Amino acid sequence: MTRILIADDHAIVRDGLRRILQSAPGIEVAGEAVDGDEVMARVRAGGFELLLLDMSMPGKSGIELIKWVKTTRPDLAVLVLSMHQEEQYAVRAIRAGASGYVTKESASALLVSAIRKVAEGGLYISSGVAEQLALTLRPQAAELPHQTLSDREYEVFDQLVTGATVSDIAARLHLSGKTVSTHKARILEKMGMDSVADLVRYAVAHKLGDAADS
Repeated sequence: MTRILIADDHAIVRDGLRRILQSAPGIEVAGEAVDGDEVMARVRAGGFELLLLDMSMPGKSGIELIKWVKTTRPDLAVLVLSMHQEEQYAVRAIRAGASGYVTKESASALLVSAIRKVAEGGLYISSGVAEQLALTLRPQAAELPHQTLSDREYEVFDQLVTGATVSDIAARLHLSGKTVSTHKARILEKMGMDSVADLVRYAVAHKLGDAADS
């Protein structure tokens, strides 16, 4: 029996996931968490073997939370369930310690298959993500500008290109406005750009984040 903690800040998503998993043989929902702080408390308490984790929740979240979980409980399998379609997020999640990455648009059967594979110690990723991971292992592979960003900088970049203000980002990521402004300046410098408008055009051209759909 694989016991799972569902971590998502949307009640309707948690309810849907619980219904899917309760009907799957050999899987038990051990509990739920609605934000990063609750995930951390539950991870410390234990009682489950797999964390089904949303990438965007209040409090500590995303890559930062995955790294914390794997440092605190290296044996705990983490399967990311995200609204982000792009492979860049998946690659960063896997490199942070996640064992799989599934989008929220995936079919329920695919989700259950991913859970079973990850629970058995395997890795569940798409062929596109596998290719991107392989490319990062090439010693002379040239990095695109967005690939030079740190995980936190990439989170800020992703928010900026969707139109969020510095205040919006500070609230969502639980950072100070000054810290977000510093990240913004570093992002522009690293990517060799002068404005957020340049970042948006870059994101659209490279099909990154929600900006690619605008």
